[in-house]
Amino acid sequence: MTGTLPDDLVQDLVATAHALADAARPETLRHFRRDIATDDKTGDEAGFDPVTEADRAAERAMRAVLAARRPEDAILGEEYGHSPGTSSLTWVLDPIDGTRAYIAGAPTWGVLVSVRDADGPVFGLIDQPHINERFEGGFGVARLAGPRGESDLRTRAARPLSEAILMTTFPEVGSPAERAGFEAVSQAAKLTRYGMDCYAYALVALGQVDLVIEAGLNSYDICAPIAVIEAAGGRVTDWEGGPAHEGGRVIAAANPQIHAEALAMLRGR
Repeated sequence: MTGTLPDDLVQDLVATAHALADAARPETLRHFRRDIATDDKTGDEAGFDPVTEADRAAERAMRAVLAARRPEDAILGEEYGHSPGTSSLTWVLDPIDGTRAYIAGAPTWGVLVSVRDADGPVFGLIDQPHINERFEGGFGVARLAGPRGESDLRTRAARPLSEAILMTTFPEVGSPAERAGFEAVSQAAKLTRYGMDCYAYALVALGQVDLVIEAGLNSYDICAPIAVIEAAGGRVTDWEGGPAHEGGRVIAAANPQIHAEALAMLRGR
């Protein structure tokens, strides 16, 4: 679909994505590093899946923008679910990806905005309001805007896995089999770092990190990172090498070579 979109629609989608991120910023910053009530979405003592009023307010603000600008499009948001549309496009929103980091005061969380068609995301943003960085990808653009100005995004050149930097959010990754797959890659890599949430994917696009490997993701966790990383020259798939935009087990790689090397260790887990 991306090759058939008229220029005016492309411009409107890009402008709308930035308007969504702009609307979410004040809602997230209002509560960051402040006392804020935290609810547990799991309701289970064995787990902890936090949500705050900042998550909900940011998504409400973004939905209000879409109601005004593009009411014909569908919406999939983490906090308020799916709203059907009459067009072939869906906005996929994660108002705060990394709520655990958010409530801990760590600036590794972000606002994820993307627009997708039936084949996956066509444009996406990873926005970190506290440090004022916005990573953008799609429609021929791969760009970072931040305190140092604007610059193009480009993923790292190919290097052996033994020289790679690998990131993930949770040390346990997923099931025992999934953890074993991740640990096999980790043992082969030069450096492994944990707990970076969506910012790890931004670092792949920025050319700082070679791999992010995760499991148990939802579509709203990964659609924006896919758009940004692939626009910057990387590759994002599931652990079998297929599409990853529905979530699940995901490998994000700086280039096809290191993707293939790591994927060989994950396939069939």
